[in-house]
Amino acid sequence: MIDIVSGVLDVASATPSRTALISPGGEPVSYGALRERVLTVAHTLASGTQGEEGFGALFAVRPGPDAVAMALGAVAAGGTLVLADPGLAPEVLAGRMALTRPRWVLSESLLYLLSGPLKGPARRRGLVLPNLRDPFPHARHLYTGRWLPGVPAGALRLEGLPAVQAVPLVHDHPAVVAFTSGTTEQPKGVVHTRRSLSEGLRLFTEAVSLGPEDIVHTDQFILGLPALIAGATWSMRGRGDYAQELAAREATHAFSVPVKLHELLSRTPSLPDTLRCLLLGAAPAPPAVLRKAMAAAPSARVLSVYAMTEALPIAIATAEDKLATTEGDLLGAPLPGVGVRVAGDGELFVSGPHLAHGYLGHDPLTELPTGDLVRLDDRGRLVLLGRKKDMILRDGVNIYPGLYEPAIAALPGVSEAAIVGLADQETGDEEVVLALTTTAGYDERALRRALPGLVDAAALPDRIVTLPELPRKGRSDKLDRAAIRTRVAR
Repeated sequence: MIDIVSGVLDVASATPSRTALISPGGEPVSYGALRERVLTVAHTLASGTQGEEGFGALFAVRPGPDAVAMALGAVAAGGTLVLADPGLAPEVLAGRMALTRPRWVLSESLLYLLSGPLKGPARRRGLVLPNLRDPFPHARHLYTGRWLPGVPAGALRLEGLPAVQAVPLVHDHPAVVAFTSGTTEQPKGVVHTRRSLSEGLRLFTEAVSLGPEDIVHTDQFILGLPALIAGATWSMRGRGDYAQELAAREATHAFSVPVKLHELLSRTPSLPDTLRCLLLGAAPAPPAVLRKAMAAAPSARVLSVYAMTEALPIAIATAEDKLATTEGDLLGAPLPGVGVRVAGDGELFVSGPHLAHGYLGHDPLTELPTGDLVRLDDRGRLVLLGRKKDMILRDGVNIYPGLYEPAIAALPGVSEAAIVGLADQETGDEEVVLALTTTAGYDERALRRALPGLVDAAALPDRIVTLPELPRKGRSDKLDRAAIRTRVAR
């Protein structure tokens, strides 16, 4: 098994002059320079915790070379990264911190400023950040960037630390806590160990065939770290035009959330010829987006990644295979080593070495109930039929929106489709509403004529509503079905 930390450091030792990272601003960082920063952070954090294994390190650093160095350095020192999400209510943040009790806060000076002295103006501009200083009176702070007001007294600055060339590396331990949901009283934190993360990164490396000559353009750690382990260059997304960045950096691989790619290709319908692999993930890829991606990058493999925070990744499918699947949404064959089981009600259960250790404060996971309803086709591939919690009940019939939404979204003039149920307060029976975003050429009468051929009679919508956009939520930009129900309510 290639370890998440030692894998990168080994490549850096062997090829110190190669470019490891391209910063969001376009500046190259060598493997040798990255290695030095990682070891320096590891030495600093380990010294501050007297070698304690599993100490919490609240992580709030925007994607960039320093974020990579601080994350890898914390894990190398035996720390557990606690990912800080923007927009958390104070009581929710307090509940999460009470569970993790971070010994270090890893951040950048700008975020201290915006969550402290400039908190009011930042909120008025829609930027809500967790308070990085006050909830952690006993934590030590390591920051990057020039000093700004709000940085705690005694905080260490990354750029001012003495360089270190070697440190003892801690082996398998809890490495990351990623909160996915949960109330103040019961936060739901997914705990990954170094081993489970390393196994997941290995699956990505093998699935997308990464090598030393590749340039991977993404702001996602889950694809950027496999690039480093493979000796490739991780190009970090900047603020400029996405297609222009891909061309300027001669990217061979890129990752995008489907809805973001749809927006991009609406402005720029072609991507550079250097692109050999375009990965879509974090949310389902509608047929319209897949077709646009294939047209924009005809020489590239367009792949859709099926993964969950607890299991990264599970399956990968090509755009061609997804479009050829007429019933449900093809997820692909389980990746090598990934165990799958389909329960009697159709729910998918996942296991394997890449599975998270478990949820913070709970027993270890041996199998993950995904909440996804699937079937296995005659080639052993997973086909998504819907979500258990998305099920609609009308006239005693269970309706699974995911069984029909991809086919509806593939119709002319339709961009995205979501089927939601609105419960009658007296009977509990649900009105079925089809919410759409549309493009040029949309014709509701043609849509209604086509629906009986795509949707079972029991699932035909009572109403069709067009919206400017389908609301989304979270880091993954998944459909916010609760918000959709609010928007289409009478």
